[in-house]
Amino acid sequence: MAEESDLEKTEAPSPRRLEQAREEGQVPQSRELSTFFVTITGVLALWLLGGWMAERMLAVVRTGFSFERETVFDVALMLDVLRGQLSGALLMLMPLFLTLLVAAVAAPIVLGGLNLAPKALGPNFGRMNPIKGLGRMFSAHGLMEMVKAILKSLIIGGVASMVLWSNKDHLLDLMVTPIEAGMADFAGTVIFAAVLIAASLGLLALMDVPFQLWQYHKKLRMSKEEVKRESKEQEGDPQVKGRIRAMQREMARRRMMSEVPKADVVVTNPTHFSVALKYDAERMGAPVVVAKGRGELALKIREIARDNEVPLLEAPPLARALYRHCELEQAIPAALYTAVAEVMAYVYQLDAWMKQGGLQPEAPADLQVPEGMDPGAAEE
Repeated sequence: MAEESDLEKTEAPSPRRLEQAREEGQVPQSRELSTFFVTITGVLALWLLGGWMAERMLAVVRTGFSFERETVFDVALMLDVLRGQLSGALLMLMPLFLTLLVAAVAAPIVLGGLNLAPKALGPNFGRMNPIKGLGRMFSAHGLMEMVKAILKSLIIGGVASMVLWSNKDHLLDLMVTPIEAGMADFAGTVIFAAVLIAASLGLLALMDVPFQLWQYHKKLRMSKEEVKRESKEQEGDPQVKGRIRAMQREMARRRMMSEVPKADVVVTNPTHFSVALKYDAERMGAPVVVAKGRGELALKIREIARDNEVPLLEAPPLARALYRHCELEQAIPAALYTAVAEVMAYVYQLDAWMKQGGLQPEAPADLQVPEGMDPGAAEE
């Protein structure tokens, strides 16, 4: 099947599509935001650590220009001095480097969140295709990145040139200024230029971040067919789901039928509805519905009840009310307590008659069902 064109992808990416993109390492990114974070962090670090770094740098410079005469003529001693100077310079710059490293890592997290994607670490030979690489270079995205790179270079170069030009006389005067004062003055000029550059990059980042978010979601947009396919994959094939539901209903029906022989009585309509009730005074607060059905299922309940000598009682209004308002394995509603109590009393009398003999009890007639509980003959 041919790949769907971007014109067909008009639907917003689904949560599952976004999740899959993150699993593959695709998150919104902005180089301009990263550049701004690194720059502003560097400026703050220089402002906070500038004094300490200047003192250490001054100490390194003094040590570098202060050595014994014998050192000049001994290569090993000169190398030791050089190693000491480099070590001192690295230790002095280490806090700045660590701060910049943290900023470089934090910038993508701010926009795309923390994302650990092992899939992104695997080889992707598709990126090695030179034709696709040229396509990316000359695409609209590549053109936009080139324009931003040029704009960023112009901003940095322009701000640096402006600061240098406006302070050219002052910078020339530093040549005759004592080294301590000169370095502090020069550091102030550098920090001022960095602040201006960071502010300019911040404006560029404010424009780039919304664009990157829009482009990211546009890239992940889906066609209507993809949305339907994903929905089907998540929810499952309707036919398979239908078969599963049918199997679940059949299993529930079998469980329900296995409870009929344990019932105390089955209330019938007499042909359309059947509801099996069970009551244990020691464990139940009220009679419980253990099985119910209508139509063929009602006939099956009555058949099982007869085979297991469970009493049957014809009480159409009560049968309809129990079927409508009672759930399986749930106690009957309080409104039906009176009518069901008469039924259970008849069942106990019937059980005693079958065991002891005597006069056969009469089945209760005209059981009163509260108004609104009986759905009436329309259910039949």
